[in-house]
Amino acid sequence: MTTGTDPYRPELLPEPVSQYLHDQLPTHDVAARAATFTADARVVDEDTEYRGTEEIRRWLATAASQYTYTTTYVGQVAHGHGSWTVLAHLEGDFPGGVADLRLRFRVGSDGIEDLVIAP
Repeated sequence: MTTGTDPYRPELLPEPVSQYLHDQLPTHDVAARAATFTADARVVDEDTEYRGTEEIRRWLATAASQYTYTTTYVGQVAHGHGSWTVLAHLEGDFPGGVADLRLRFRVGSDGIEDLVIAP
């Protein structure tokens, strides 16, 4: 378990997390990203909760892709018990133009069970 932030090293992340992050760049592959989640997964983004495959797929196709932006992953933290935080820096045409986000993942044997995106 890591107590501080480590440099971003996707090869150390669980496969579903690494795949989710990879499929965002540059093509934003909705089907591939949706496949990284379990059937009953939960995503929280901008204080809105999405549960299950269909809601998450809809979120990926709409809210998660309504702007054009670049993402640079800058760090990661292992919390133990399948929990990871990835730090991301975004720049794009969304309000404010720049954002630093924490993507907190909980991963089980079947994929991503929980993702909370927060500043």
